[in-house]
Amino acid sequence: MLTHDQIWAALDRLAASAGLSPSGLAKKSGLDPTTFNRSKRVTSDGRQRWPSTESVAKALAATGTTIGTFVELLETGRPTVRNTVPLIGLAQAGKGGYFDSSGFPTGQGWEEIPFPAVNDKHAYALEISGDTMAPACHEGGLIIVSPAASIRRGDRVVVKTTGNELIVSDLRRRTAKTIELRAINPPHFERTLPVRDVLWMARVVWASQ
Repeated sequence: MLTHDQIWAALDRLAASAGLSPSGLAKKSGLDPTTFNRSKRVTSDGRQRWPSTESVAKALAATGTTIGTFVELLETGRPTVRNTVPLIGLAQAGKGGYFDSSGFPTGQGWEEIPFPAVNDKHAYALEISGDTMAPACHEGGLIIVSPAASIRRGDRVVVKTTGNELIVSDLRRRTAKTIELRAINPPHFERTLPVRDVLWMARVVWASQ
């Protein structure tokens, strides 16, 4: 007999296998973006809410997944310690209150998604909105950020400024006084930030295509 947790975990794994967040999968399936969010899985009075067969069918069609593959996700995907990372939307993360002074995820508003292949207990995922990372990563796609990863010239990074701005860009050069960033999407400008205006910088270690 299938359980409530099994069904939702399989949908999470389906989203991750497509390089999407749960809300990104919902949008790709033509559903309301919140359809697969964790907040929708239990009602306000504590009752379990199951995904409809229609929403599951649309998710399978949108990702080109067969019912057989989905059954495998149900049967083989057992959650283990640190097989998940916190997830939040890039636009939301820039509003403040979601990172501590070291750039580690903190506070409320984070979801969890399956992502076992990262060796950093403080790693997290950001869901892309808009075209700032196109064509490298499109709206609804994910990037995985590792605060523990070393950073070198040319790496893709997330930068948090003292002005509460969260920037995803390529590191062009770093000196004792400045950090030079190159925009991922060509229409956007390159930027040079004084080091004193940067709270922290972390490396992007994975991005959905």
